[in-house]
Amino acid sequence: MSEQQITRRLAAILAADIAGYSSMMERDEAGTLAALWKIWRETFNPAVAARHGRIVKLMGDGALVEFASVVDAVECAITIQRAMAERNRMAELPMVFRIGITLGEVVVEGDDIFGDGVNVAARLEGQAPQGGILVSDAVRTQVDGKVSATFADAGTVKLKNIDRPLQVWRWDGGETAATVPPAVKIARPLDGNKPSLAVLPFSAIGNDPEQEFFADGLVEDILTALARLSGLSVIARNSSFAYKGRAIDVRQIAKDLGVRYVLEGSVRKAGDRIRIGAQLIDATTGVHIWADRFDRTLSDIFAVQDEITLALATEMQVRLTEGEQARLRYTTTTNVEAWNLWIEGLNHDRRPKSRESHLAARRCWEKALALDPRSAVLNALLGDLHYSDARHGWSGEDRETALKKADCYVERALSIDPDSPDAHRAAAGILLLRSRFEEAAAAARRAAKLGPNLPDVLVFGGFVLTCCGRASEAITQIEKALALNPIFHPWYLGVLGNAYRLAGRREEAMAAFQAYHARSPGFGLADIVMIQEQAGRLDEARETAARLVAARPSFTVTFFARTQFRSDVEQLAADVASLRAAGVPEA
Repeated sequence: MSEQQITRRLAAILAADIAGYSSMMERDEAGTLAALWKIWRETFNPAVAARHGRIVKLMGDGALVEFASVVDAVECAITIQRAMAERNRMAELPMVFRIGITLGEVVVEGDDIFGDGVNVAARLEGQAPQGGILVSDAVRTQVDGKVSATFADAGTVKLKNIDRPLQVWRWDGGETAATVPPAVKIARPLDGNKPSLAVLPFSAIGNDPEQEFFADGLVEDILTALARLSGLSVIARNSSFAYKGRAIDVRQIAKDLGVRYVLEGSVRKAGDRIRIGAQLIDATTGVHIWADRFDRTLSDIFAVQDEITLALATEMQVRLTEGEQARLRYTTTTNVEAWNLWIEGLNHDRRPKSRESHLAARRCWEKALALDPRSAVLNALLGDLHYSDARHGWSGEDRETALKKADCYVERALSIDPDSPDAHRAAAGILLLRSRFEEAAAAARRAAKLGPNLPDVLVFGGFVLTCCGRASEAITQIEKALALNPIFHPWYLGVLGNAYRLAGRREEAMAAFQAYHARSPGFGLADIVMIQEQAGRLDEARETAARLVAARPSFTVTFFARTQFRSDVEQLAADVASLRAAGVPEA
């Protein structure tokens, strides 16, 4: 190539690869390839598109990406790492990216790029922390104060085939990936007048994955029982399980989560025998205030749960209202095989919402219910799945058929346990889809009263209340959920942002939606389009709409309108008109 034919340009170059990929391929080639391609399709590629990047090439487990903007390159990397951290909490096969970014001149040849900029980015990626980002000094200078992360000075490094040492800066993901970016301020603390508790994952003694599965199920049921007590604040599973496998002092965990008490324990299962050890710690002093060990048969697992939860309530001096003594002995099912299927279904249900995860959870819970038809929880959860089916159309059934199935399950659940928060939550969703707004709001309030420490119940109730024209009431409920679940699911931000928006609190809504998009690329952008267009900022709305379509190609005006149910039909019509005006495709 002659000097006259060489095309050069300045670009931000991002290099990424999966740590430990070769070992994963040796263990499970087919599973690793399937998981990696799903990551490219659902996480990496949408994040790049949302930030106007160009994927130059994918190389097995690695990628080379070019950006015109350094800020876009860094925000894209942060989005990917946060999304991967969220994914890995629930993934059967965790994968971790290392990412390097530099700003430099590249040589362009067709669709490919070469030169020192590409080489430096690749070398930085090789030295980046797992789950983190390593950037050159030029990148850090350009993005300082403009991105939702802080880079630490990592000194100078000597990179292979690069003549001069390079000053580099590191973001290691040490900020909790699921925390809210600084723009969103959640000021509501836990109720200081109540005892507050975090239940950590119990350690499974032995290398058998089934032991860990069993231990997680035990903690799940303990949390579910304690969450129904109005005199106690219980941190949600999603937040307490963020510490799984990490050696951190319980006093630091208590400080992070804002609680006084921490429960930890261990489980060993051998044949039909189980040994469970549990200890309650007052994190203000580090003193163990209760500890016990239970050696039982597997069929006694539910009795052990009752003993542990009763002991905890007693030691923390929880004030039990009338009827809560009975609720404390609540169990999901009395059938061990059904109990295992319940936990397996929860693992599917907690994955990013999709037709596949929805149907996998449904299969598990239908099998479990066949073993224990008198389980109120299993009936309620299946009712909730059929409500979701009616809203999103995942099984292909028409809406009325799905709603009738949801009704049957919920009615059965309430006949077994009229105080089931899961059943009242599902009922609220069904009533919303039938446009029975007053009854839907009442069911949402009832669910929140019966499950005062269940953040998912509170946030879903907030969604229903917002749709029923009670956005201000919803905000209070959602903010309580955030206090109970500080490491919360990204969709909480969407529900909170919508409540803020419909309550007229636009700046707070924008912050919530931007944070939602940062953690789940593309989500929250439709709501930002509405805010911008309705504020008369049509050019900005069109630009955001273009980012929305790039990140979520299947999003259309028709899809949005089909999934919305609100008492304020004029506002809904205005929202639909905003999407059209900004250029979102009709269908």
